[in-house]
Amino acid sequence: MKDSRIIIVDDEKMVTSAFKTLLKVDGYTNVEGFNNPAEAVKYLKENSPDLIISDFMMPEMNGLEFLTEAKKLHPEVSMIMLTGYADKENAIRAINEIGLYKYIEKPWDNDDLLMNIRNGIERSHLLSDLREKINELEEAKHQLEIYSNDLERLVAERTKDLTIANNKLSGIINYCADGIIILDQNGNISQVNPVCENMTGLSETSLCNMKFQEIAYLTDKHDNDSINNKEGGIFGLNKDTNDILVKNCMIVNKLSETETPVEINLAAINSENEDLRYVGVIRDVSKQKETERLRDDFIATLTHDLRTPLLAAIQTLKFFLDGSLGPVEEKQAVLLSTMLQSNEDLLGLVNALLEVYRFESGKLTLCKTVFPIKELVTQCYDELKSLADKKNIDFKLDCDIDDKLEITADKAEIKRVMINLCGNAVNYTNKGGEIVITAKAESEDFIFSVADNGNGIPKEDIPKLFSRFSQGTTRKRSTGTGLGLYLSRQIIEAHGGKIWLDSKLNKGSEFTFLLTNVVKEERQVANG
Repeated sequence: MKDSRIIIVDDEKMVTSAFKTLLKVDGYTNVEGFNNPAEAVKYLKENSPDLIISDFMMPEMNGLEFLTEAKKLHPEVSMIMLTGYADKENAIRAINEIGLYKYIEKPWDNDDLLMNIRNGIERSHLLSDLREKINELEEAKHQLEIYSNDLERLVAERTKDLTIANNKLSGIINYCADGIIILDQNGNISQVNPVCENMTGLSETSLCNMKFQEIAYLTDKHDNDSINNKEGGIFGLNKDTNDILVKNCMIVNKLSETETPVEINLAAINSENEDLRYVGVIRDVSKQKETERLRDDFIATLTHDLRTPLLAAIQTLKFFLDGSLGPVEEKQAVLLSTMLQSNEDLLGLVNALLEVYRFESGKLTLCKTVFPIKELVTQCYDELKSLADKKNIDFKLDCDIDDKLEITADKAEIKRVMINLCGNAVNYTNKGGEIVITAKAESEDFIFSVADNGNGIPKEDIPKLFSRFSQGTTRKRSTGTGLGLYLSRQIIEAHGGKIWLDSKLNKGSEFTFLLTNVVKEERQVANG
C-alpha cells in the first residue's frame, strides 16, 4: 500500500510540495507532483498510477478537463478533486459525469485527507482485482467452449470462480464503511447492509417491513414529504435521471433513540424485468459536522476577541480627531480619519460574523417587543437620506401606516434588516437614480420593500444573493463582507417571515420582506 504510485496535479508548487511532504511523513514512497496538467497527461500515457489528486482551478487545463483525459487512460484508478467552496457544484458534477471517487474542499484536514487517500488506493486495487476477476471469468468462458466435452468439470470450475467473485462482492458490501440500502419507488426498504443496521438499531428483517421515511428525515426547511415525490418517486428520481446527493438528512436509531447526520447518494437501478428500485449509499458525517462546529466556534471566539482592541483603537483615533490630545494638522486629520473609517469597517465585519454565528448556532434569542412600526421606518429613512442626497438620488418613502400601529418583533434586528436593504439600494443605485421605500400593513402582516431603478441583477444570480459571503453578481462583485443579505434572511426567517428579490436587468431591483401575524391585535381592530 505504501509503495502505491500517487499522482498530484496543482498549478501551485507550494501545494504539490506540501502534498509530497505530508505523504512522505505518512510513509508513501512513490509520489509524483506536476504543476502542468499537460505534463501529467503525458506521464500517465506511459505510467499506471494507483491514485490521482487534482486541483480544479488551473490556468491551461482545469481539473475537470484533466481528470476526463486521465479517466480515458486509467478508468479504474480512483480520482480525487480539490475544490474551493464556490467550486463544490462543479465537483459534484464531475463525480456524476466522470465518476470521480471523491472531492475534498480547501482547506482540508490532513487526517481526513490521508484517510481518503488510503481508501482511494484501496478502491483502485479492488477495482483492479475486480477487472482481473472479470478477465478470469472471460477466460473461463473461453475454456468452456474449448472443452465442451468436459462440461461438468468446467461448470464446476466456473461456479467456483463465480462463488469467489460473489463472496468478494458481498464482502465489499458487508464490510463497506458506509451504509447501503435498496428501496422501491414507494420508499419501501428491500435490502440493507450491516452498517445500515447499526445506524438504525434494527435488523434487516425489521427494516424490510418499513418505509425509508420511518428511519430518516430531512433537517432543512423543506417539507419532508419531498422524500417521496409523487411525480418522480423517491426524492423525485426516476430511471431517466442521474443520481443525486441528499444532504441535511438524519438517520434515527430506534434502539438508542439517537440521531446520526448523514449524506445519502441515491441512484435509480435500471432493470427491464423489475419495478424501479433505488440504491442509496449512506455516509455518516458526524465528524464532519463536529469539525464544522469547532471551526465556527473558533471563528466566533477569534472575532469576539478582536472587538476589544478595535474599540480601543477607534476611541483613541476619535480622541486625536476631536482635539482631546492636542491640535492635529489637516494632513494628519485626513490620515487619522481614514484609519478611523478602516477600523470601523473592520469592527462592522467582526460584528456581522458574530451575528451570523449566533443565528446559525441558535445562541441568539430574539428580544421581541411591541413598538410603533412607522416611527422605525421613518427613522431608517432619515438616517440614509443624507447619503442618497450626496448621490443626487430621488429617495422616496411611501409609508401608508397609522402612527399608532404597532407590531411585535425584535426592533433592533428589524432595523438592521431595513438599514441593510436601504443601504444596499443607495450603494448600488447610479447617481440621479430613484429609490422608493414602501411599508404597509395588511391584516395581521407587515410588508416592507425597497425598489430602485438601478442595473438589476441577473436571474441566475438571485438565489445566491442570500447565501453566506455572496458578493454582488457574476458581472460585478462587491467589496463588502457578503454577509448583509445572508444575515437579513436569518433575521427575517427567525421571525417566521420571508424575504425575497424581484429584479430585471437594466430596470432595477426590489427587495421585500414579510412578517406574518405581527400586527398588534387591538391596533388592528382599532384601525379596522
